[in-house]
Amino acid sequence: MRDFKKIRVWEKAHQLTLTLYKLTDSFPPDERFGLVSQLRRATASIPTNIAEGAGRETQKEFARFIHLATGSASEVEYLLLLSRDLGYISTEEYTKQDKNINDIKRMLYAFGKALQANT
Repeated sequence: MRDFKKIRVWEKAHQLTLTLYKLTDSFPPDERFGLVSQLRRATASIPTNIAEGAGRETQKEFARFIHLATGSASEVEYLLLLSRDLGYISTEEYTKQDKNINDIKRMLYAFGKALQANT
């Protein structure tokens, strides 16, 4: 069992989750159960899957949860694009958060490959 709080990509994903929760507070009220909910769930799913995988017994199981987190990161990437195109976030904010999510995706990919190599 690993301490997920010591995993760099978990920390970065956790910080992104906190940021996007605050960012979505300014979305239109009619998006509360739509885009806001979906973006928050997808974002929170990234560090959640890392944490769950860290608690698994084998590297293979952990790698599977990293793979799931990567899928959630891709979902967040699209939802950020949609949020920008709908005018809910500025292009500047989109660019900043898109960089963050792509950094996380790269980290997850590398971490997943390292876990698979050690199985």
